[in-house]
Amino acid sequence: MTRVLVVDDEKSILKLVEYNLSQAGFEVVTAENGPQAVQFVKSTNPDIIVLDLMLPGMDGLQVCRTLRMDGIHTPVIMLTARDDEVDRIIGLELGADDYVTKPFSPRELVARVRAILRRLGQQPDERVEKNDKELQVGVIRIDTGKHEVYVRDERIELTSREFDLLFYLCRNNGNVLSRNQLLENVWGYDYPGDTRIVDVHISHLRDKVEENPKSPEIIKTIRGVGYKLTP
Repeated sequence: MTRVLVVDDEKSILKLVEYNLSQAGFEVVTAENGPQAVQFVKSTNPDIIVLDLMLPGMDGLQVCRTLRMDGIHTPVIMLTARDDEVDRIIGLELGADDYVTKPFSPRELVARVRAILRRLGQQPDERVEKNDKELQVGVIRIDTGKHEVYVRDERIELTSREFDLLFYLCRNNGNVLSRNQLLENVWGYDYPGDTRIVDVHISHLRDKVEENPKSPEIIKTIRGVGYKLTP
């Protein structure tokens, strides 16, 4: 059974999320503060983490930073307040995979969890197929079997979200892809009205694949539309 760690210091939210995820067939582990969350990640090895931003002892940003620095890349969905835009962006830059703003629909949160698990191959998903064992596009080589990426024959480290985003761009190289297309096909759900999450991950990819990220030659911005990979 897929295990979800839910971290929130508000017991009412903790119980609400735990109930809905359990009803959806997930095994749920809960924590009420940051240090406990880090300990539980290491001891229970969850498949995905639902992490509140505001936590006692260690906030969600610190938890995410600590996990990533320890080499733990378990997917993270961050729970934030609507006015925490700066913190949401910082969370994404620290390695969070997604965020949900409070108040939120429990059904939406369950859908987000399932979308990330589909992307990781733990649940079937027809949107992003990885049937090709190896994909070569220009200086980029992707080994889907080993989940490895090489740029100019040098291996680079990507998060699972960055891997899938780059894979989708490569599979559609030369085509202009809107931000909404990327959200639907990489994130696995509609994310209307908020495309900043795509821009942040594109920026991370450019830092890793471009010789000069400030003047990208591989992942081009098509103004007013989206992005295009040009090998």
